[in-house]
Amino acid sequence: MKQIAILGLGVVGRGTADLFAENAAGIAKRLGEDVRVKYALDIREMPDSPYASLIVHSIDVILGDPEVTVVAEVMGGLHPAYEYTKACLTAGKSVVSSNKELVATYGAELLALAAERGVYYLFEASTGGAIPVISPLVTDLAANEVTGIAGILNGTTNYILTRMFRAGATFEGALTEAQQKGYAERNPAADIEGIDACRKICILAAGATGILPDAARVHTEGITAIRQHDVQTAEANGYTVKLLGRLDIRPWGTFVLVAPFLVPVTSPLSGVEDVFNAVLVRCNYAGDIMFYGRGAGSHPTASAVAADILSVLRGDAKRQTWTVGGADYPTDFRLFRARHYLALTGIDRNAARVVWSDAEILEAAGDELTLLTPEISEQELTDDIARLIPLGAHVQAHLRVCD
Repeated sequence: MKQIAILGLGVVGRGTADLFAENAAGIAKRLGEDVRVKYALDIREMPDSPYASLIVHSIDVILGDPEVTVVAEVMGGLHPAYEYTKACLTAGKSVVSSNKELVATYGAELLALAAERGVYYLFEASTGGAIPVISPLVTDLAANEVTGIAGILNGTTNYILTRMFRAGATFEGALTEAQQKGYAERNPAADIEGIDACRKICILAAGATGILPDAARVHTEGITAIRQHDVQTAEANGYTVKLLGRLDIRPWGTFVLVAPFLVPVTSPLSGVEDVFNAVLVRCNYAGDIMFYGRGAGSHPTASAVAADILSVLRGDAKRQTWTVGGADYPTDFRLFRARHYLALTGIDRNAARVVWSDAEILEAAGDELTLLTPEISEQELTDDIARLIPLGAHVQAHLRVCD
């Protein structure tokens, strides 16, 4: 019998315990022996929990038990998750994690420690719930050069944008609905401001390149400024709006960013709706591959946690080696190139064409002009807008185009 422990008996921890209890027979058949949750670390007593008898309050109980070979860290947050993970790895126990903040901050260090101790640090559950993405990056696609990743990495924001498209809701109205349905936290800042997606794209970028970006250098925007009018204009011109985490590897630099993009309806990402997530990986030999599924929730995340646990127990887990990006990584965002959607007031199309002669005019209604620029860098866009300001131009909305 294999013995495991769970750190944190919250939503994901309870889901993981439920999975190993409910699917025990199938897991034993596929693995060749039983797997039992021996401990669940939590600060609460939880006398009414079906797992009350498993609860311990000290990490030392788990560290001192040689029968426990794999630990699932599903606590969330940096501390004490970081200290507990280091202690488990140092003690010769493999750790699997759903903690995107921890992996995005200390992943390189913890991977190195795991390798040094001859154990594993796995975190499939940290980026896309049930969606297997990290494992394919380091196994099935290992012979490819990944040239880009575009991911819908946050279910809350995708639900909000879907409601803005499908129901004509305002951002505020869709957010309230998401909170009522339990898809958004009372304080939704990490989701709607792009922070959650930033952590996830950092992890995916490291999985693809072996270099962990500093999240502080990742250009991050949320969806709070998106207007219903922008959604309608996008739809009328063959686009949807999605909050994307992007890894974009170009000859002039490697870019990592999070921002809302216009996505053509011909892209498979455009049809990903509600709380679903998707990750599109572009490879030089395999081409474009999309991974799709439920990106959050107790059961989907527990599925990914359990998959990593079984990978360790079967003996087929794969190690990654990451370095930490330096002061010039990722590349300065001002050099990132894209087409841009702009909603401008105070100028007409003639003035706009003085700056962008080949701009695509989408709409000129009332005092607002909406257009798509040619592909230009962020710095060129800033300079171009500066030329229009003295003419009376005001930017009402700005999105990039994911071509």
